Amino acid sequence: MAKKIDYNTYSKEELDRVVGDTREELRGLRFAASGSKNHNVKQGSVLRKRIARAMTALSAQGKK
Repeated sequence: MAKKIDYNTYSKEELDRVVGDTREELRGLRFAASGSKNHNVKQGSVLRKRIARAMTALSAQGKK
């Protein structure tokens, strides 16, 4: 099992970049899956969880 990334140590700019890049990756995965069979079915949920973790850390930094 892969080690979780600790987003609490990232700066606001890094978190914004992570969210943007991961959303692009998820969008690309959705378009690729629509045309053919998806080889890694769990990849979509993994990307959504990564976005949620980064956005949660971003929100927590805003409240500090």
